[in-house]
This record gives sequence, structure tokens and C-alpha cells, in this order.
Amino acid sequence: MWLWISLVLVLQYSKTVLSDSNYLIGLGSYDITGPAADVNMMGYANSEQTASGIHFRLRARSFIVAEPQGKRVVFVNLDACMASQLVTIKVLERLKARYGNLYTEQNVAISGIHTHAGPGGYLQYVVYIVTSLGFVRQSFDVLVDGIEKSIVQAHENLQPGSIFVNKGELLDAGVNRSPSAYLNNPASERSKYKYNVDKEMTLLKFVDDQWGPVGSFNWFATHGTSMSRTNSLISGDNKGAAARFMEDWFEQNGNRSTDGIPRRVSNIISSVHHNHHELLELAASFQSSPGRPATRTSSTARRVRNALRQADKPGFVSAFCQTNCGDVSPNVLGAFCNDTGLPCDFNHSTCGGKNELCYGRGPGYPDEFESTRIIGERQFNKAVDLFNKASEQLKGTVDYRHTFLDFSQLEVTIPNSGGGSEVVKTCPAAMGFAFAAGTTDGPGAFDFKQGDNKGNPFWMLVRNLLKTPDKKQVDCQHPKPILLDTGEMKQPYDWAPSILPIQILRIGQLVILSVPGEFTTMSGRRLRDAVKTVLTSSGHGEFGSNIHVVIAGLTNTYSQYITTFEEYQVQRYEGASTLYGPHTLSAYIQEFQKLASSLIKGQPVEPGPQPPDLLNKQIGLLPPVVMDSTPFGINFGDVSSDVPANSTFKRGSTVTVVFWSACPRNDLMTEGTFSLVEILQGKDTWVPTYDDDDFCLRFTWSRPSKLSSQSQATIEWTIPPSASLGVYRVRHFGAAKRLMGSIQHFTGSSSAFVVA
Repeated sequence: MWLWISLVLVLQYSKTVLSDSNYLIGLGSYDITGPAADVNMMGYANSEQTASGIHFRLRARSFIVAEPQGKRVVFVNLDACMASQLVTIKVLERLKARYGNLYTEQNVAISGIHTHAGPGGYLQYVVYIVTSLGFVRQSFDVLVDGIEKSIVQAHENLQPGSIFVNKGELLDAGVNRSPSAYLNNPASERSKYKYNVDKEMTLLKFVDDQWGPVGSFNWFATHGTSMSRTNSLISGDNKGAAARFMEDWFEQNGNRSTDGIPRRVSNIISSVHHNHHELLELAASFQSSPGRPATRTSSTARRVRNALRQADKPGFVSAFCQTNCGDVSPNVLGAFCNDTGLPCDFNHSTCGGKNELCYGRGPGYPDEFESTRIIGERQFNKAVDLFNKASEQLKGTVDYRHTFLDFSQLEVTIPNSGGGSEVVKTCPAAMGFAFAAGTTDGPGAFDFKQGDNKGNPFWMLVRNLLKTPDKKQVDCQHPKPILLDTGEMKQPYDWAPSILPIQILRIGQLVILSVPGEFTTMSGRRLRDAVKTVLTSSGHGEFGSNIHVVIAGLTNTYSQYITTFEEYQVQRYEGASTLYGPHTLSAYIQEFQKLASSLIKGQPVEPGPQPPDLLNKQIGLLPPVVMDSTPFGINFGDVSSDVPANSTFKRGSTVTVVFWSACPRNDLMTEGTFSLVEILQGKDTWVPTYDDDDFCLRFTWSRPSKLSSQSQATIEWTIPPSASLGVYRVRHFGAAKRLMGSIQHFTGSSSAFVVA
């Protein structure tokens, strides 16, 4: 009898556990920093903005959610400007080789955060790689490798767990950079909303049954343009910074048990109890060491955030994902003329009729690094609040729908003024004159301006040298004056995409809409509402009113902007960059409604036409690294400019050391570091405290001229308030290319100094 009672109790307890842990969850993260030299950055299309160092490293962060005996979905968040069709294709090929049909285009979403400070050259269409001198294989490979490895990590971490969702308003991290276009939307529609940008953040909290909280992913709309078009350091911008802050916050202050090793060594090393004179004497005994050979794994082994923790204990993964950010700027102080300090023209964002002097200002103006920190910190603080208070558990089906569509000729049924409906078509891709004007986040050049719906005869002559649009295309794109007829330009291969993916992922009452572009605020609202209406009024009653719909922007491929029909008429930057004509948004809404209907009814959808794989057609003109050298009698890694003798620095001050170096393209130091700050523990043990992953440490690489084989690395450490007092030194890791092509890894260190 007691045996049966015990068995019943065990079964009842098991049911309770299963109901609480209704999913398998796994998270992963991997380095995707890419080449930190010579490569043009993706985002501003500024040919002079080439990478020359690292602000902080970039990562791919993934989650997998699966029903124990059912379907699963994968979401990957990239510290990159946007997803790439070609990267997606190659990642899926690798996943198929590894897992068969477990992970496919149907259930894998790869989304970019839209930082404008990452290496370019990884997309396959000509217009997106012109400024990077074509295709950059290194940029491409590190993305494919990193995404695959982050998914593999998540797959191998799959364990029973729960997911909680929470939402809240963040008011001071984004403003509308095209308010005149937004005002062209119907007043009755605008009156439904309190703000002209979305202020809501939606956050998922992942809780492993064994380890407790293991990660969080959130979606919030603001551009990755806190770092300007003149910045040359690789950076995840405000969203990448927020992710760093939250991951460190959790490892230091979160709910993890104290037997794990924190990633921030500075928190487990107490301040050295010596007087100032003793510290100076100790520091004086460590002079800069000559550059010396190092192993490939040296920089990886010295990383602060390495594998010191228990091998089976998953690290905390936090991702700050992008949504409908099309017209949302993090430069929240507004746009002003650099020459007069007055606000820019409201309708055209010009200063004296020209766009070049009109710039948005972030909250740390004029310091873009400070603006990045502030906007990142605001998102981080809101995420922590939502994370700590998350109580609504996701429960229910895991499912997905995906299809490819030819957006160059989609038929769309729209209502007409007579109360009926009519069928219109989308157009082959084209970019308008206002595209070249840029935005207040990054103005263009010449005499282009936003809000131009007429064009310019001179630039039309220039355009016609490439491709003259025919009357059908001009009429289709009206009122957009066509600057580049990219959808009909095919030499040496396609200039713009025509076949695009759309996708819905479902996890219980959460629905993620994967879109291959940047929806403006109002276009995103219309899409979310349209899908929500289908899901809640289908008659199946599965969702009711308890549903969370989020848009994952810049996902799976990239096709620029999506404005409302009304915003398109104004032809500001976003309207001029809405590739497929005035009915682009209507096409998305129509096709997403079909996907949502098939999802709720359990019906399959047609896969649609496959996008092209243009890898074998890619042309790359970026010159390779031929060789590196140093002046006679100097080794790679030698200190060129050291800290002053007997130096003492206060918290908040900056330490600068310059090393003789080599091109960072020789070895990307993936999951490693180029720069390192170490603290002295005891009399002779150096412990890593800050590296490439830290916001306070900057690695800048330079050469005296473009053709020079000599180069230097400048490492700047702004000592944070939390730094332990003691003796420190700065180290540099690198890899040099010999004339015969061999790679020599090296390292060097500065003289020691005191932080007191």
C-alpha cells in the first residue's frame, strides 16, 4: 500500500514539474567580431569609414526552444548591422550537415541589431558591398562560423526549463528622426498612440530547471547609430553595450550560486593592502617586456570571460534585439546644425538648404562613446527591471511558418476610396534621391536632401549611365524619383534582392514576426495589429486576448526600409529606401496574414521561390595583407610609448600604451583578445581583469600610410570606478605576417603602474 501511495505521489510531483517546465531551452553565444582593420563598416555607406580597432567585441547569441516531443525554434541575435541572405544560406547548409532536417529555413531566424560599427562585405547583393570594395571573405566566414557555433552551444545546452515574458515602457532611448513623414499618417490613427515611436520593450526570461536563470532576450526599437559615421572602432553600439552590461550584471549580482567563478576577476580580488610607497616600489620592479613570440591560444587563455566556470554550467546569455526601428534614432537630444547650433529644417533636415551639417545629438553629446553608454545603460536598466519582475509564463505550442516571396511583382489587394477593393502590384527594387541624403544619424553628401520627390536633372544623367528606368518602373515607384534602379541592375550580378523570406515563430502566447528589413514605427504597428487580429479572431480561441506579438527586424536577409503608404508620399530617407514601391507594407501585411492564418489552422504553406546563392559570383577588391614589419632592432610587441615611470593613476583617468604591432586581419583573435589589463596578485602572479570585451578598454590600430608595412596598436584603458586598487600592466596580443606568408603570433606588456 505504501509503495502505491509513494508511486502516486511521485507521479503527481512529476506532472507538476512537467507543467512548470513545459519546454526544453538552450542558449549559446560566440564571437563574431571580424576584421578590425582596413574593412569598410556596414551601415552608413561611408567609403572612408574603415575599421581600425575595437571598442568592444561582437557576438552571436542564440536561443532554442523545443517541445520535448514536438517542434522547436531557433532565434539568433547578431551584433551586426543586419542579417545576410548568403550567410543564412550557408549557416543552414552547415546545420543540415550536422543535424539533418532538425534546423531549417523554416524554424531558424537570424536577426541583426543594426549596429553601424561592424565590418561590412558579407552581403551578396552589389549595392550593399560597393563601399567595402566588394565581398570580404573574412567578414563573411566569421559570421557563418560564429552563428553555427552559437546554435551548436544552444543545442548542446538544451535542458528542461521555463520561459517568462514581461513588457514595459522605456521613454528616453529613442526619438523619431522623420517626424514630418510620421505626421502624414492619418490623424485618427496617430491619435491611438501616445508617442510617435514605440516605447515598449518585450523581454523573455529563460529559467533552467537545474541552474535557474540562464538568459534573457528582449526587443526594443532604436537605431544602432549612437556611434557616428566617423567612428572607426568595431562596436556593438548601444544594444551590444546593453548586452555586455546585463551579462556582467548577472554574473556579478544575479541569482547564480556563489560557488561559480565570476567573469569579472576584479570582483574576487580584494584591494592590495600596501601603502602607496610600497605599491610604487612593487610596480617599479616590473618594466615593459620586449615583444616575444606567443602561441595561437595565448590571447584566448588570458580572456577575462573564459571557460573558468564549471564546464557543464551554462553561461548567462543576454541579447538586446532589434524591432521596428526604421524611423527611430538614439540621438534623443534632437537634430541640430553644426554651424549655427540651431535646429535643422523640420521637413528636409537641412541647414541652409544642405544636409551635410545636420546631425542628431545623443545624450552624451559631443562624446559618441558616452552616448552609446547612456542609451545602452537605459536599455539595460529597463531589461533588468523587466527580468526581475517577469512572472507571466509562456505555455503552449511551439510552431512556425516560413515562405519566400518575389517582392518585385507581388499582387496586393487593397481597399479603394469607393469602399471596394482593387489589385495593385509591388515594383522591382529602386532607391530614390532622398536615399543619398542620408539621415540625421548620418547625413549624405552633395546636394541631395530628404523629402525630395522630384529629383535632379544632373544626377538623373549620372543615373542613366548605369540604368535608365523605364516608364512602367517610374510609374510603379511614383512619387519616388528613382536614383538607382537596383532591382533591374544585373551586372556583374544582382544589385538588390527580389526574393525575400517572411517567417512567424510561435512559443506559446509569444509570436515573433521575422521581417527582412527596417519597418518604421507606424508600419510596424499596422503589421503587428493585422497579425494579432488574425490570431485572435480565427474562431479557434487558442490565443484569446493573451498574446504578445513582436517584430524581429533585419532578419534572415536585408531589403532596406518599409514605410506606410502615407510616409512613402513624403519621400524622406525611409520612404526613398522603401525598395518595392508605395504598396510594400500592404504586401507584407497581406502575406503575413496568410502565414498567421495557416499557423492557427495548422495548415502548411508553399515554400515559394528560392533566393539565389551568389557566393561563386562575388568579387572582392580589398587587397590582402602582404607583410608586416617593424623598424630595425624592434620586435613585434615592443612598447613604443610606455606609461611614465613611477606612475599612479586615479579611477576615472585614462592609461595609454602604444605597441609596435601588425595587421589585425592576420588573426581575428576570435574568442580571444588584442588588448588586456592585468592586476598583480601577490608578488609575481598577473591576473586578467579587462580585455577586448570591456567597454572601458579601447584597441586602436594604425599605420603611418596605407602602403606601409609598419603599424602600431594604441591601447587606452579608462579606469572604471569599480576597479580594484593595486598594481597593473597593459598587454597586447597580435599576429604578424612574414614576407613568405607565415604567421607569427606575438605579445608584449607595458611597465607596471599603480591605481590608487
